[in-house]
Amino acid sequence: MNVFRQFHDHVIALVADLSKSDALPDGLDGSKITVEPPRDPSHGDLSTNVAMVLSKQAKMKPRDLADMIAGPLGALEGVASVEIAGPGFINIRLSDALWRKQIPEILAAGTDYGQSDMGANEPVNVEYVSANPTGPLHVGHGRGAVVGDALAALLTKAGFAVTKEYWINDAGAQIETLARSMHVRYREALGEDTGGIPEGLYPGEYLIPAAKALADRDGDKWVGKPESEWLTPLADFAIAAMMDLIREDLAVLGIEQDVFTSERGIVASGKVDEALHDLEARNLMYVGVLEPPKGMKPDDWEPRPQTLFKATDFGDDIDRPVKKSDGSWTYFATDIGYHRDKYRRGFKRMINIWGADHGGYVKRMQAATRAVSNDEGRLTIKLCQMVNLMDGGAPVKMSKRAGTFVTLREVVEAVGKDVVRFIMLTRRNDAPLDFDLARVTEQSKDNPVFYVQYAHARIASVLRHATEALGADALTDEALAAVPLDAINDSAELDLIRRMASWPRLIEAAAEAEEPHRIAGYLQELAADFHALWNKGKDDATLRFIIEDQPDRTRARMALIRSVQLVLASGLGVFGVTPVQEMR
Repeated sequence: MNVFRQFHDHVIALVADLSKSDALPDGLDGSKITVEPPRDPSHGDLSTNVAMVLSKQAKMKPRDLADMIAGPLGALEGVASVEIAGPGFINIRLSDALWRKQIPEILAAGTDYGQSDMGANEPVNVEYVSANPTGPLHVGHGRGAVVGDALAALLTKAGFAVTKEYWINDAGAQIETLARSMHVRYREALGEDTGGIPEGLYPGEYLIPAAKALADRDGDKWVGKPESEWLTPLADFAIAAMMDLIREDLAVLGIEQDVFTSERGIVASGKVDEALHDLEARNLMYVGVLEPPKGMKPDDWEPRPQTLFKATDFGDDIDRPVKKSDGSWTYFATDIGYHRDKYRRGFKRMINIWGADHGGYVKRMQAATRAVSNDEGRLTIKLCQMVNLMDGGAPVKMSKRAGTFVTLREVVEAVGKDVVRFIMLTRRNDAPLDFDLARVTEQSKDNPVFYVQYAHARIASVLRHATEALGADALTDEALAAVPLDAINDSAELDLIRRMASWPRLIEAAAEAEEPHRIAGYLQELAADFHALWNKGKDDATLRFIIEDQPDRTRARMALIRSVQLVLASGLGVFGVTPVQEMR
């Protein structure tokens, strides 16, 4: 149960009742009414702005309207008191009994606690990773991969129908470079001394296994042949090999995407031509000359007619070229065709996770998405800032496997999938992230993933000890949901329940904001509340979780901490992190 949504519904219903009784006018717009925790917890458990939202429409002073609503609110079951504060906020304090009722709700829902129907099964396309298929993923790709995967899981938990997509950039100059690099490694696999990898090609060792497989399959078929004969077939072979490598990298991180869409496939299918011809038919393309870029000297600028998309009609700063001088489409034109294809597959809402170096591309793609969807589609782009990889404070810069960067797989092998996923989500995606290989594996409260996992494992340990005293049958979730909970009355215990009860609201708020990192903060706060209660029990024997001569109190506390464990597991599940039963 979402306590905040429940009381929001109560407030809306009370306003409707007052309108029916003619105490308030009909047709009041309550879309901006909120029920939230007050900024100062001493003011109560919930606060609503209903009086200030409706006062102008109702032609009443906010406090007068608050007085009218406060009385019926105070009569609701589970409400201990109602107070009017400031210009007309209504602060609500809930009874301890209502908070205790949250425990059986959590036990009944299990890790599905927090699941919401807010999304109403709306289709959402989340495109992430989408690294060029020219080598293994590096640690920077890992951040976008984790952010995208967690955002997809968050939106799914909030009730959206999510499709996870990878856009394969398998066209362009980088693919030709890949094919040439493969050719060198292929010749090496056949025993030729190539003199090393020429400058400008990809030097990493990751191409060696693929080149050997090519040599085993084709023998010396491509040796001594002109580039025009082998460039395309070797590009095809290399792309397939690199995508297999990328899928393996993603699997190591626990990521499995639903759809892989090829740039070459989009072009070959005619979808780019269709999209651009449609824009042309709607007078959204023209031949024109752009102004020189800001900061460019006039003698460096060569004005020339170009085929331009009217991006400024849809919020961009300038119109954008869609055709190169040789008559081929630009990368931007290909992306226009791709996003039109997404829209035609049923996605009016699209989210792309990109690296920060693509920041200058955001407005044009949002403009293009609006254009090709007749202003029905909306594209959100989340930019991920760089990851500063360190080990004990010293920068980590090189990888033997990749040649020029540290691979994602090397990082996962060093610290584990769960650590990588959690730490990548401890900061906003648009803030730089320091990832210290030594610090992220420390067993201390300063390490957030350890601190949260330790809370889950600590509860598992307590439950194992309680099983010895009470028996396994007494500690099933079903049995604990039926336990009387009057013994749960200490302020720290009730604060812990309040924290758990805010989980459904946090899911909805984080999903609405598209910010999965909020979950990391919540899990750390919940873990801190649990550890604080544990420590309080060390000082006060009456607050210990297991009291041998008080089985009813013990069972009530087992219900409490099992609920905490389930909420921790629910949050870790969104992150794709496996909750641990014991720390090693």
